[in-house]
Amino acid sequence: MTKRYYPAVLERDVDGLFAVWFPDFPGCVAAAEDQHAVVAKAHDVLARAIEDVETPPAPTPFDAIETPPDAEVVALFAVGVTPPSVSERVNVYLPKALIERLDAQAEARGMSRSSFVGYAVSLALGDPLGGVRTRRAR
Repeated sequence: MTKRYYPAVLERDVDGLFAVWFPDFPGCVAAAEDQHAVVAKAHDVLARAIEDVETPPAPTPFDAIETPPDAEVVALFAVGVTPPSVSERVNVYLPKALIERLDAQAEARGMSRSSFVGYAVSLALGDPLGGVRTRRAR
């Protein structure tokens, strides 16, 4: 899936602390004592938020964003994030002894069988992150 750019609102509170929030993801907020630190955190909190929704929303246009009247808005900016891929069910036939070893390794790592297989295959294909940012099809 291609990267989407979501609007972010950078605010400063009365104590001088900064926060970034995303109109398209209620409750998705990053906070820090300076604007550079909070902007650096913005991508990570957005990436986690987009993994928690079944269908990512379309980004809100900047001119449609409503900010609280008492907020000191410092800036509006966009943060790019790639929505997670949807997983697809596949049937794989493996020797029973291999499945037993697979299950033992998955359990030792606190993973499901499917997650471990996806991780192992991704590593074998040269993806050091293991493609673990996938979403189960519903």
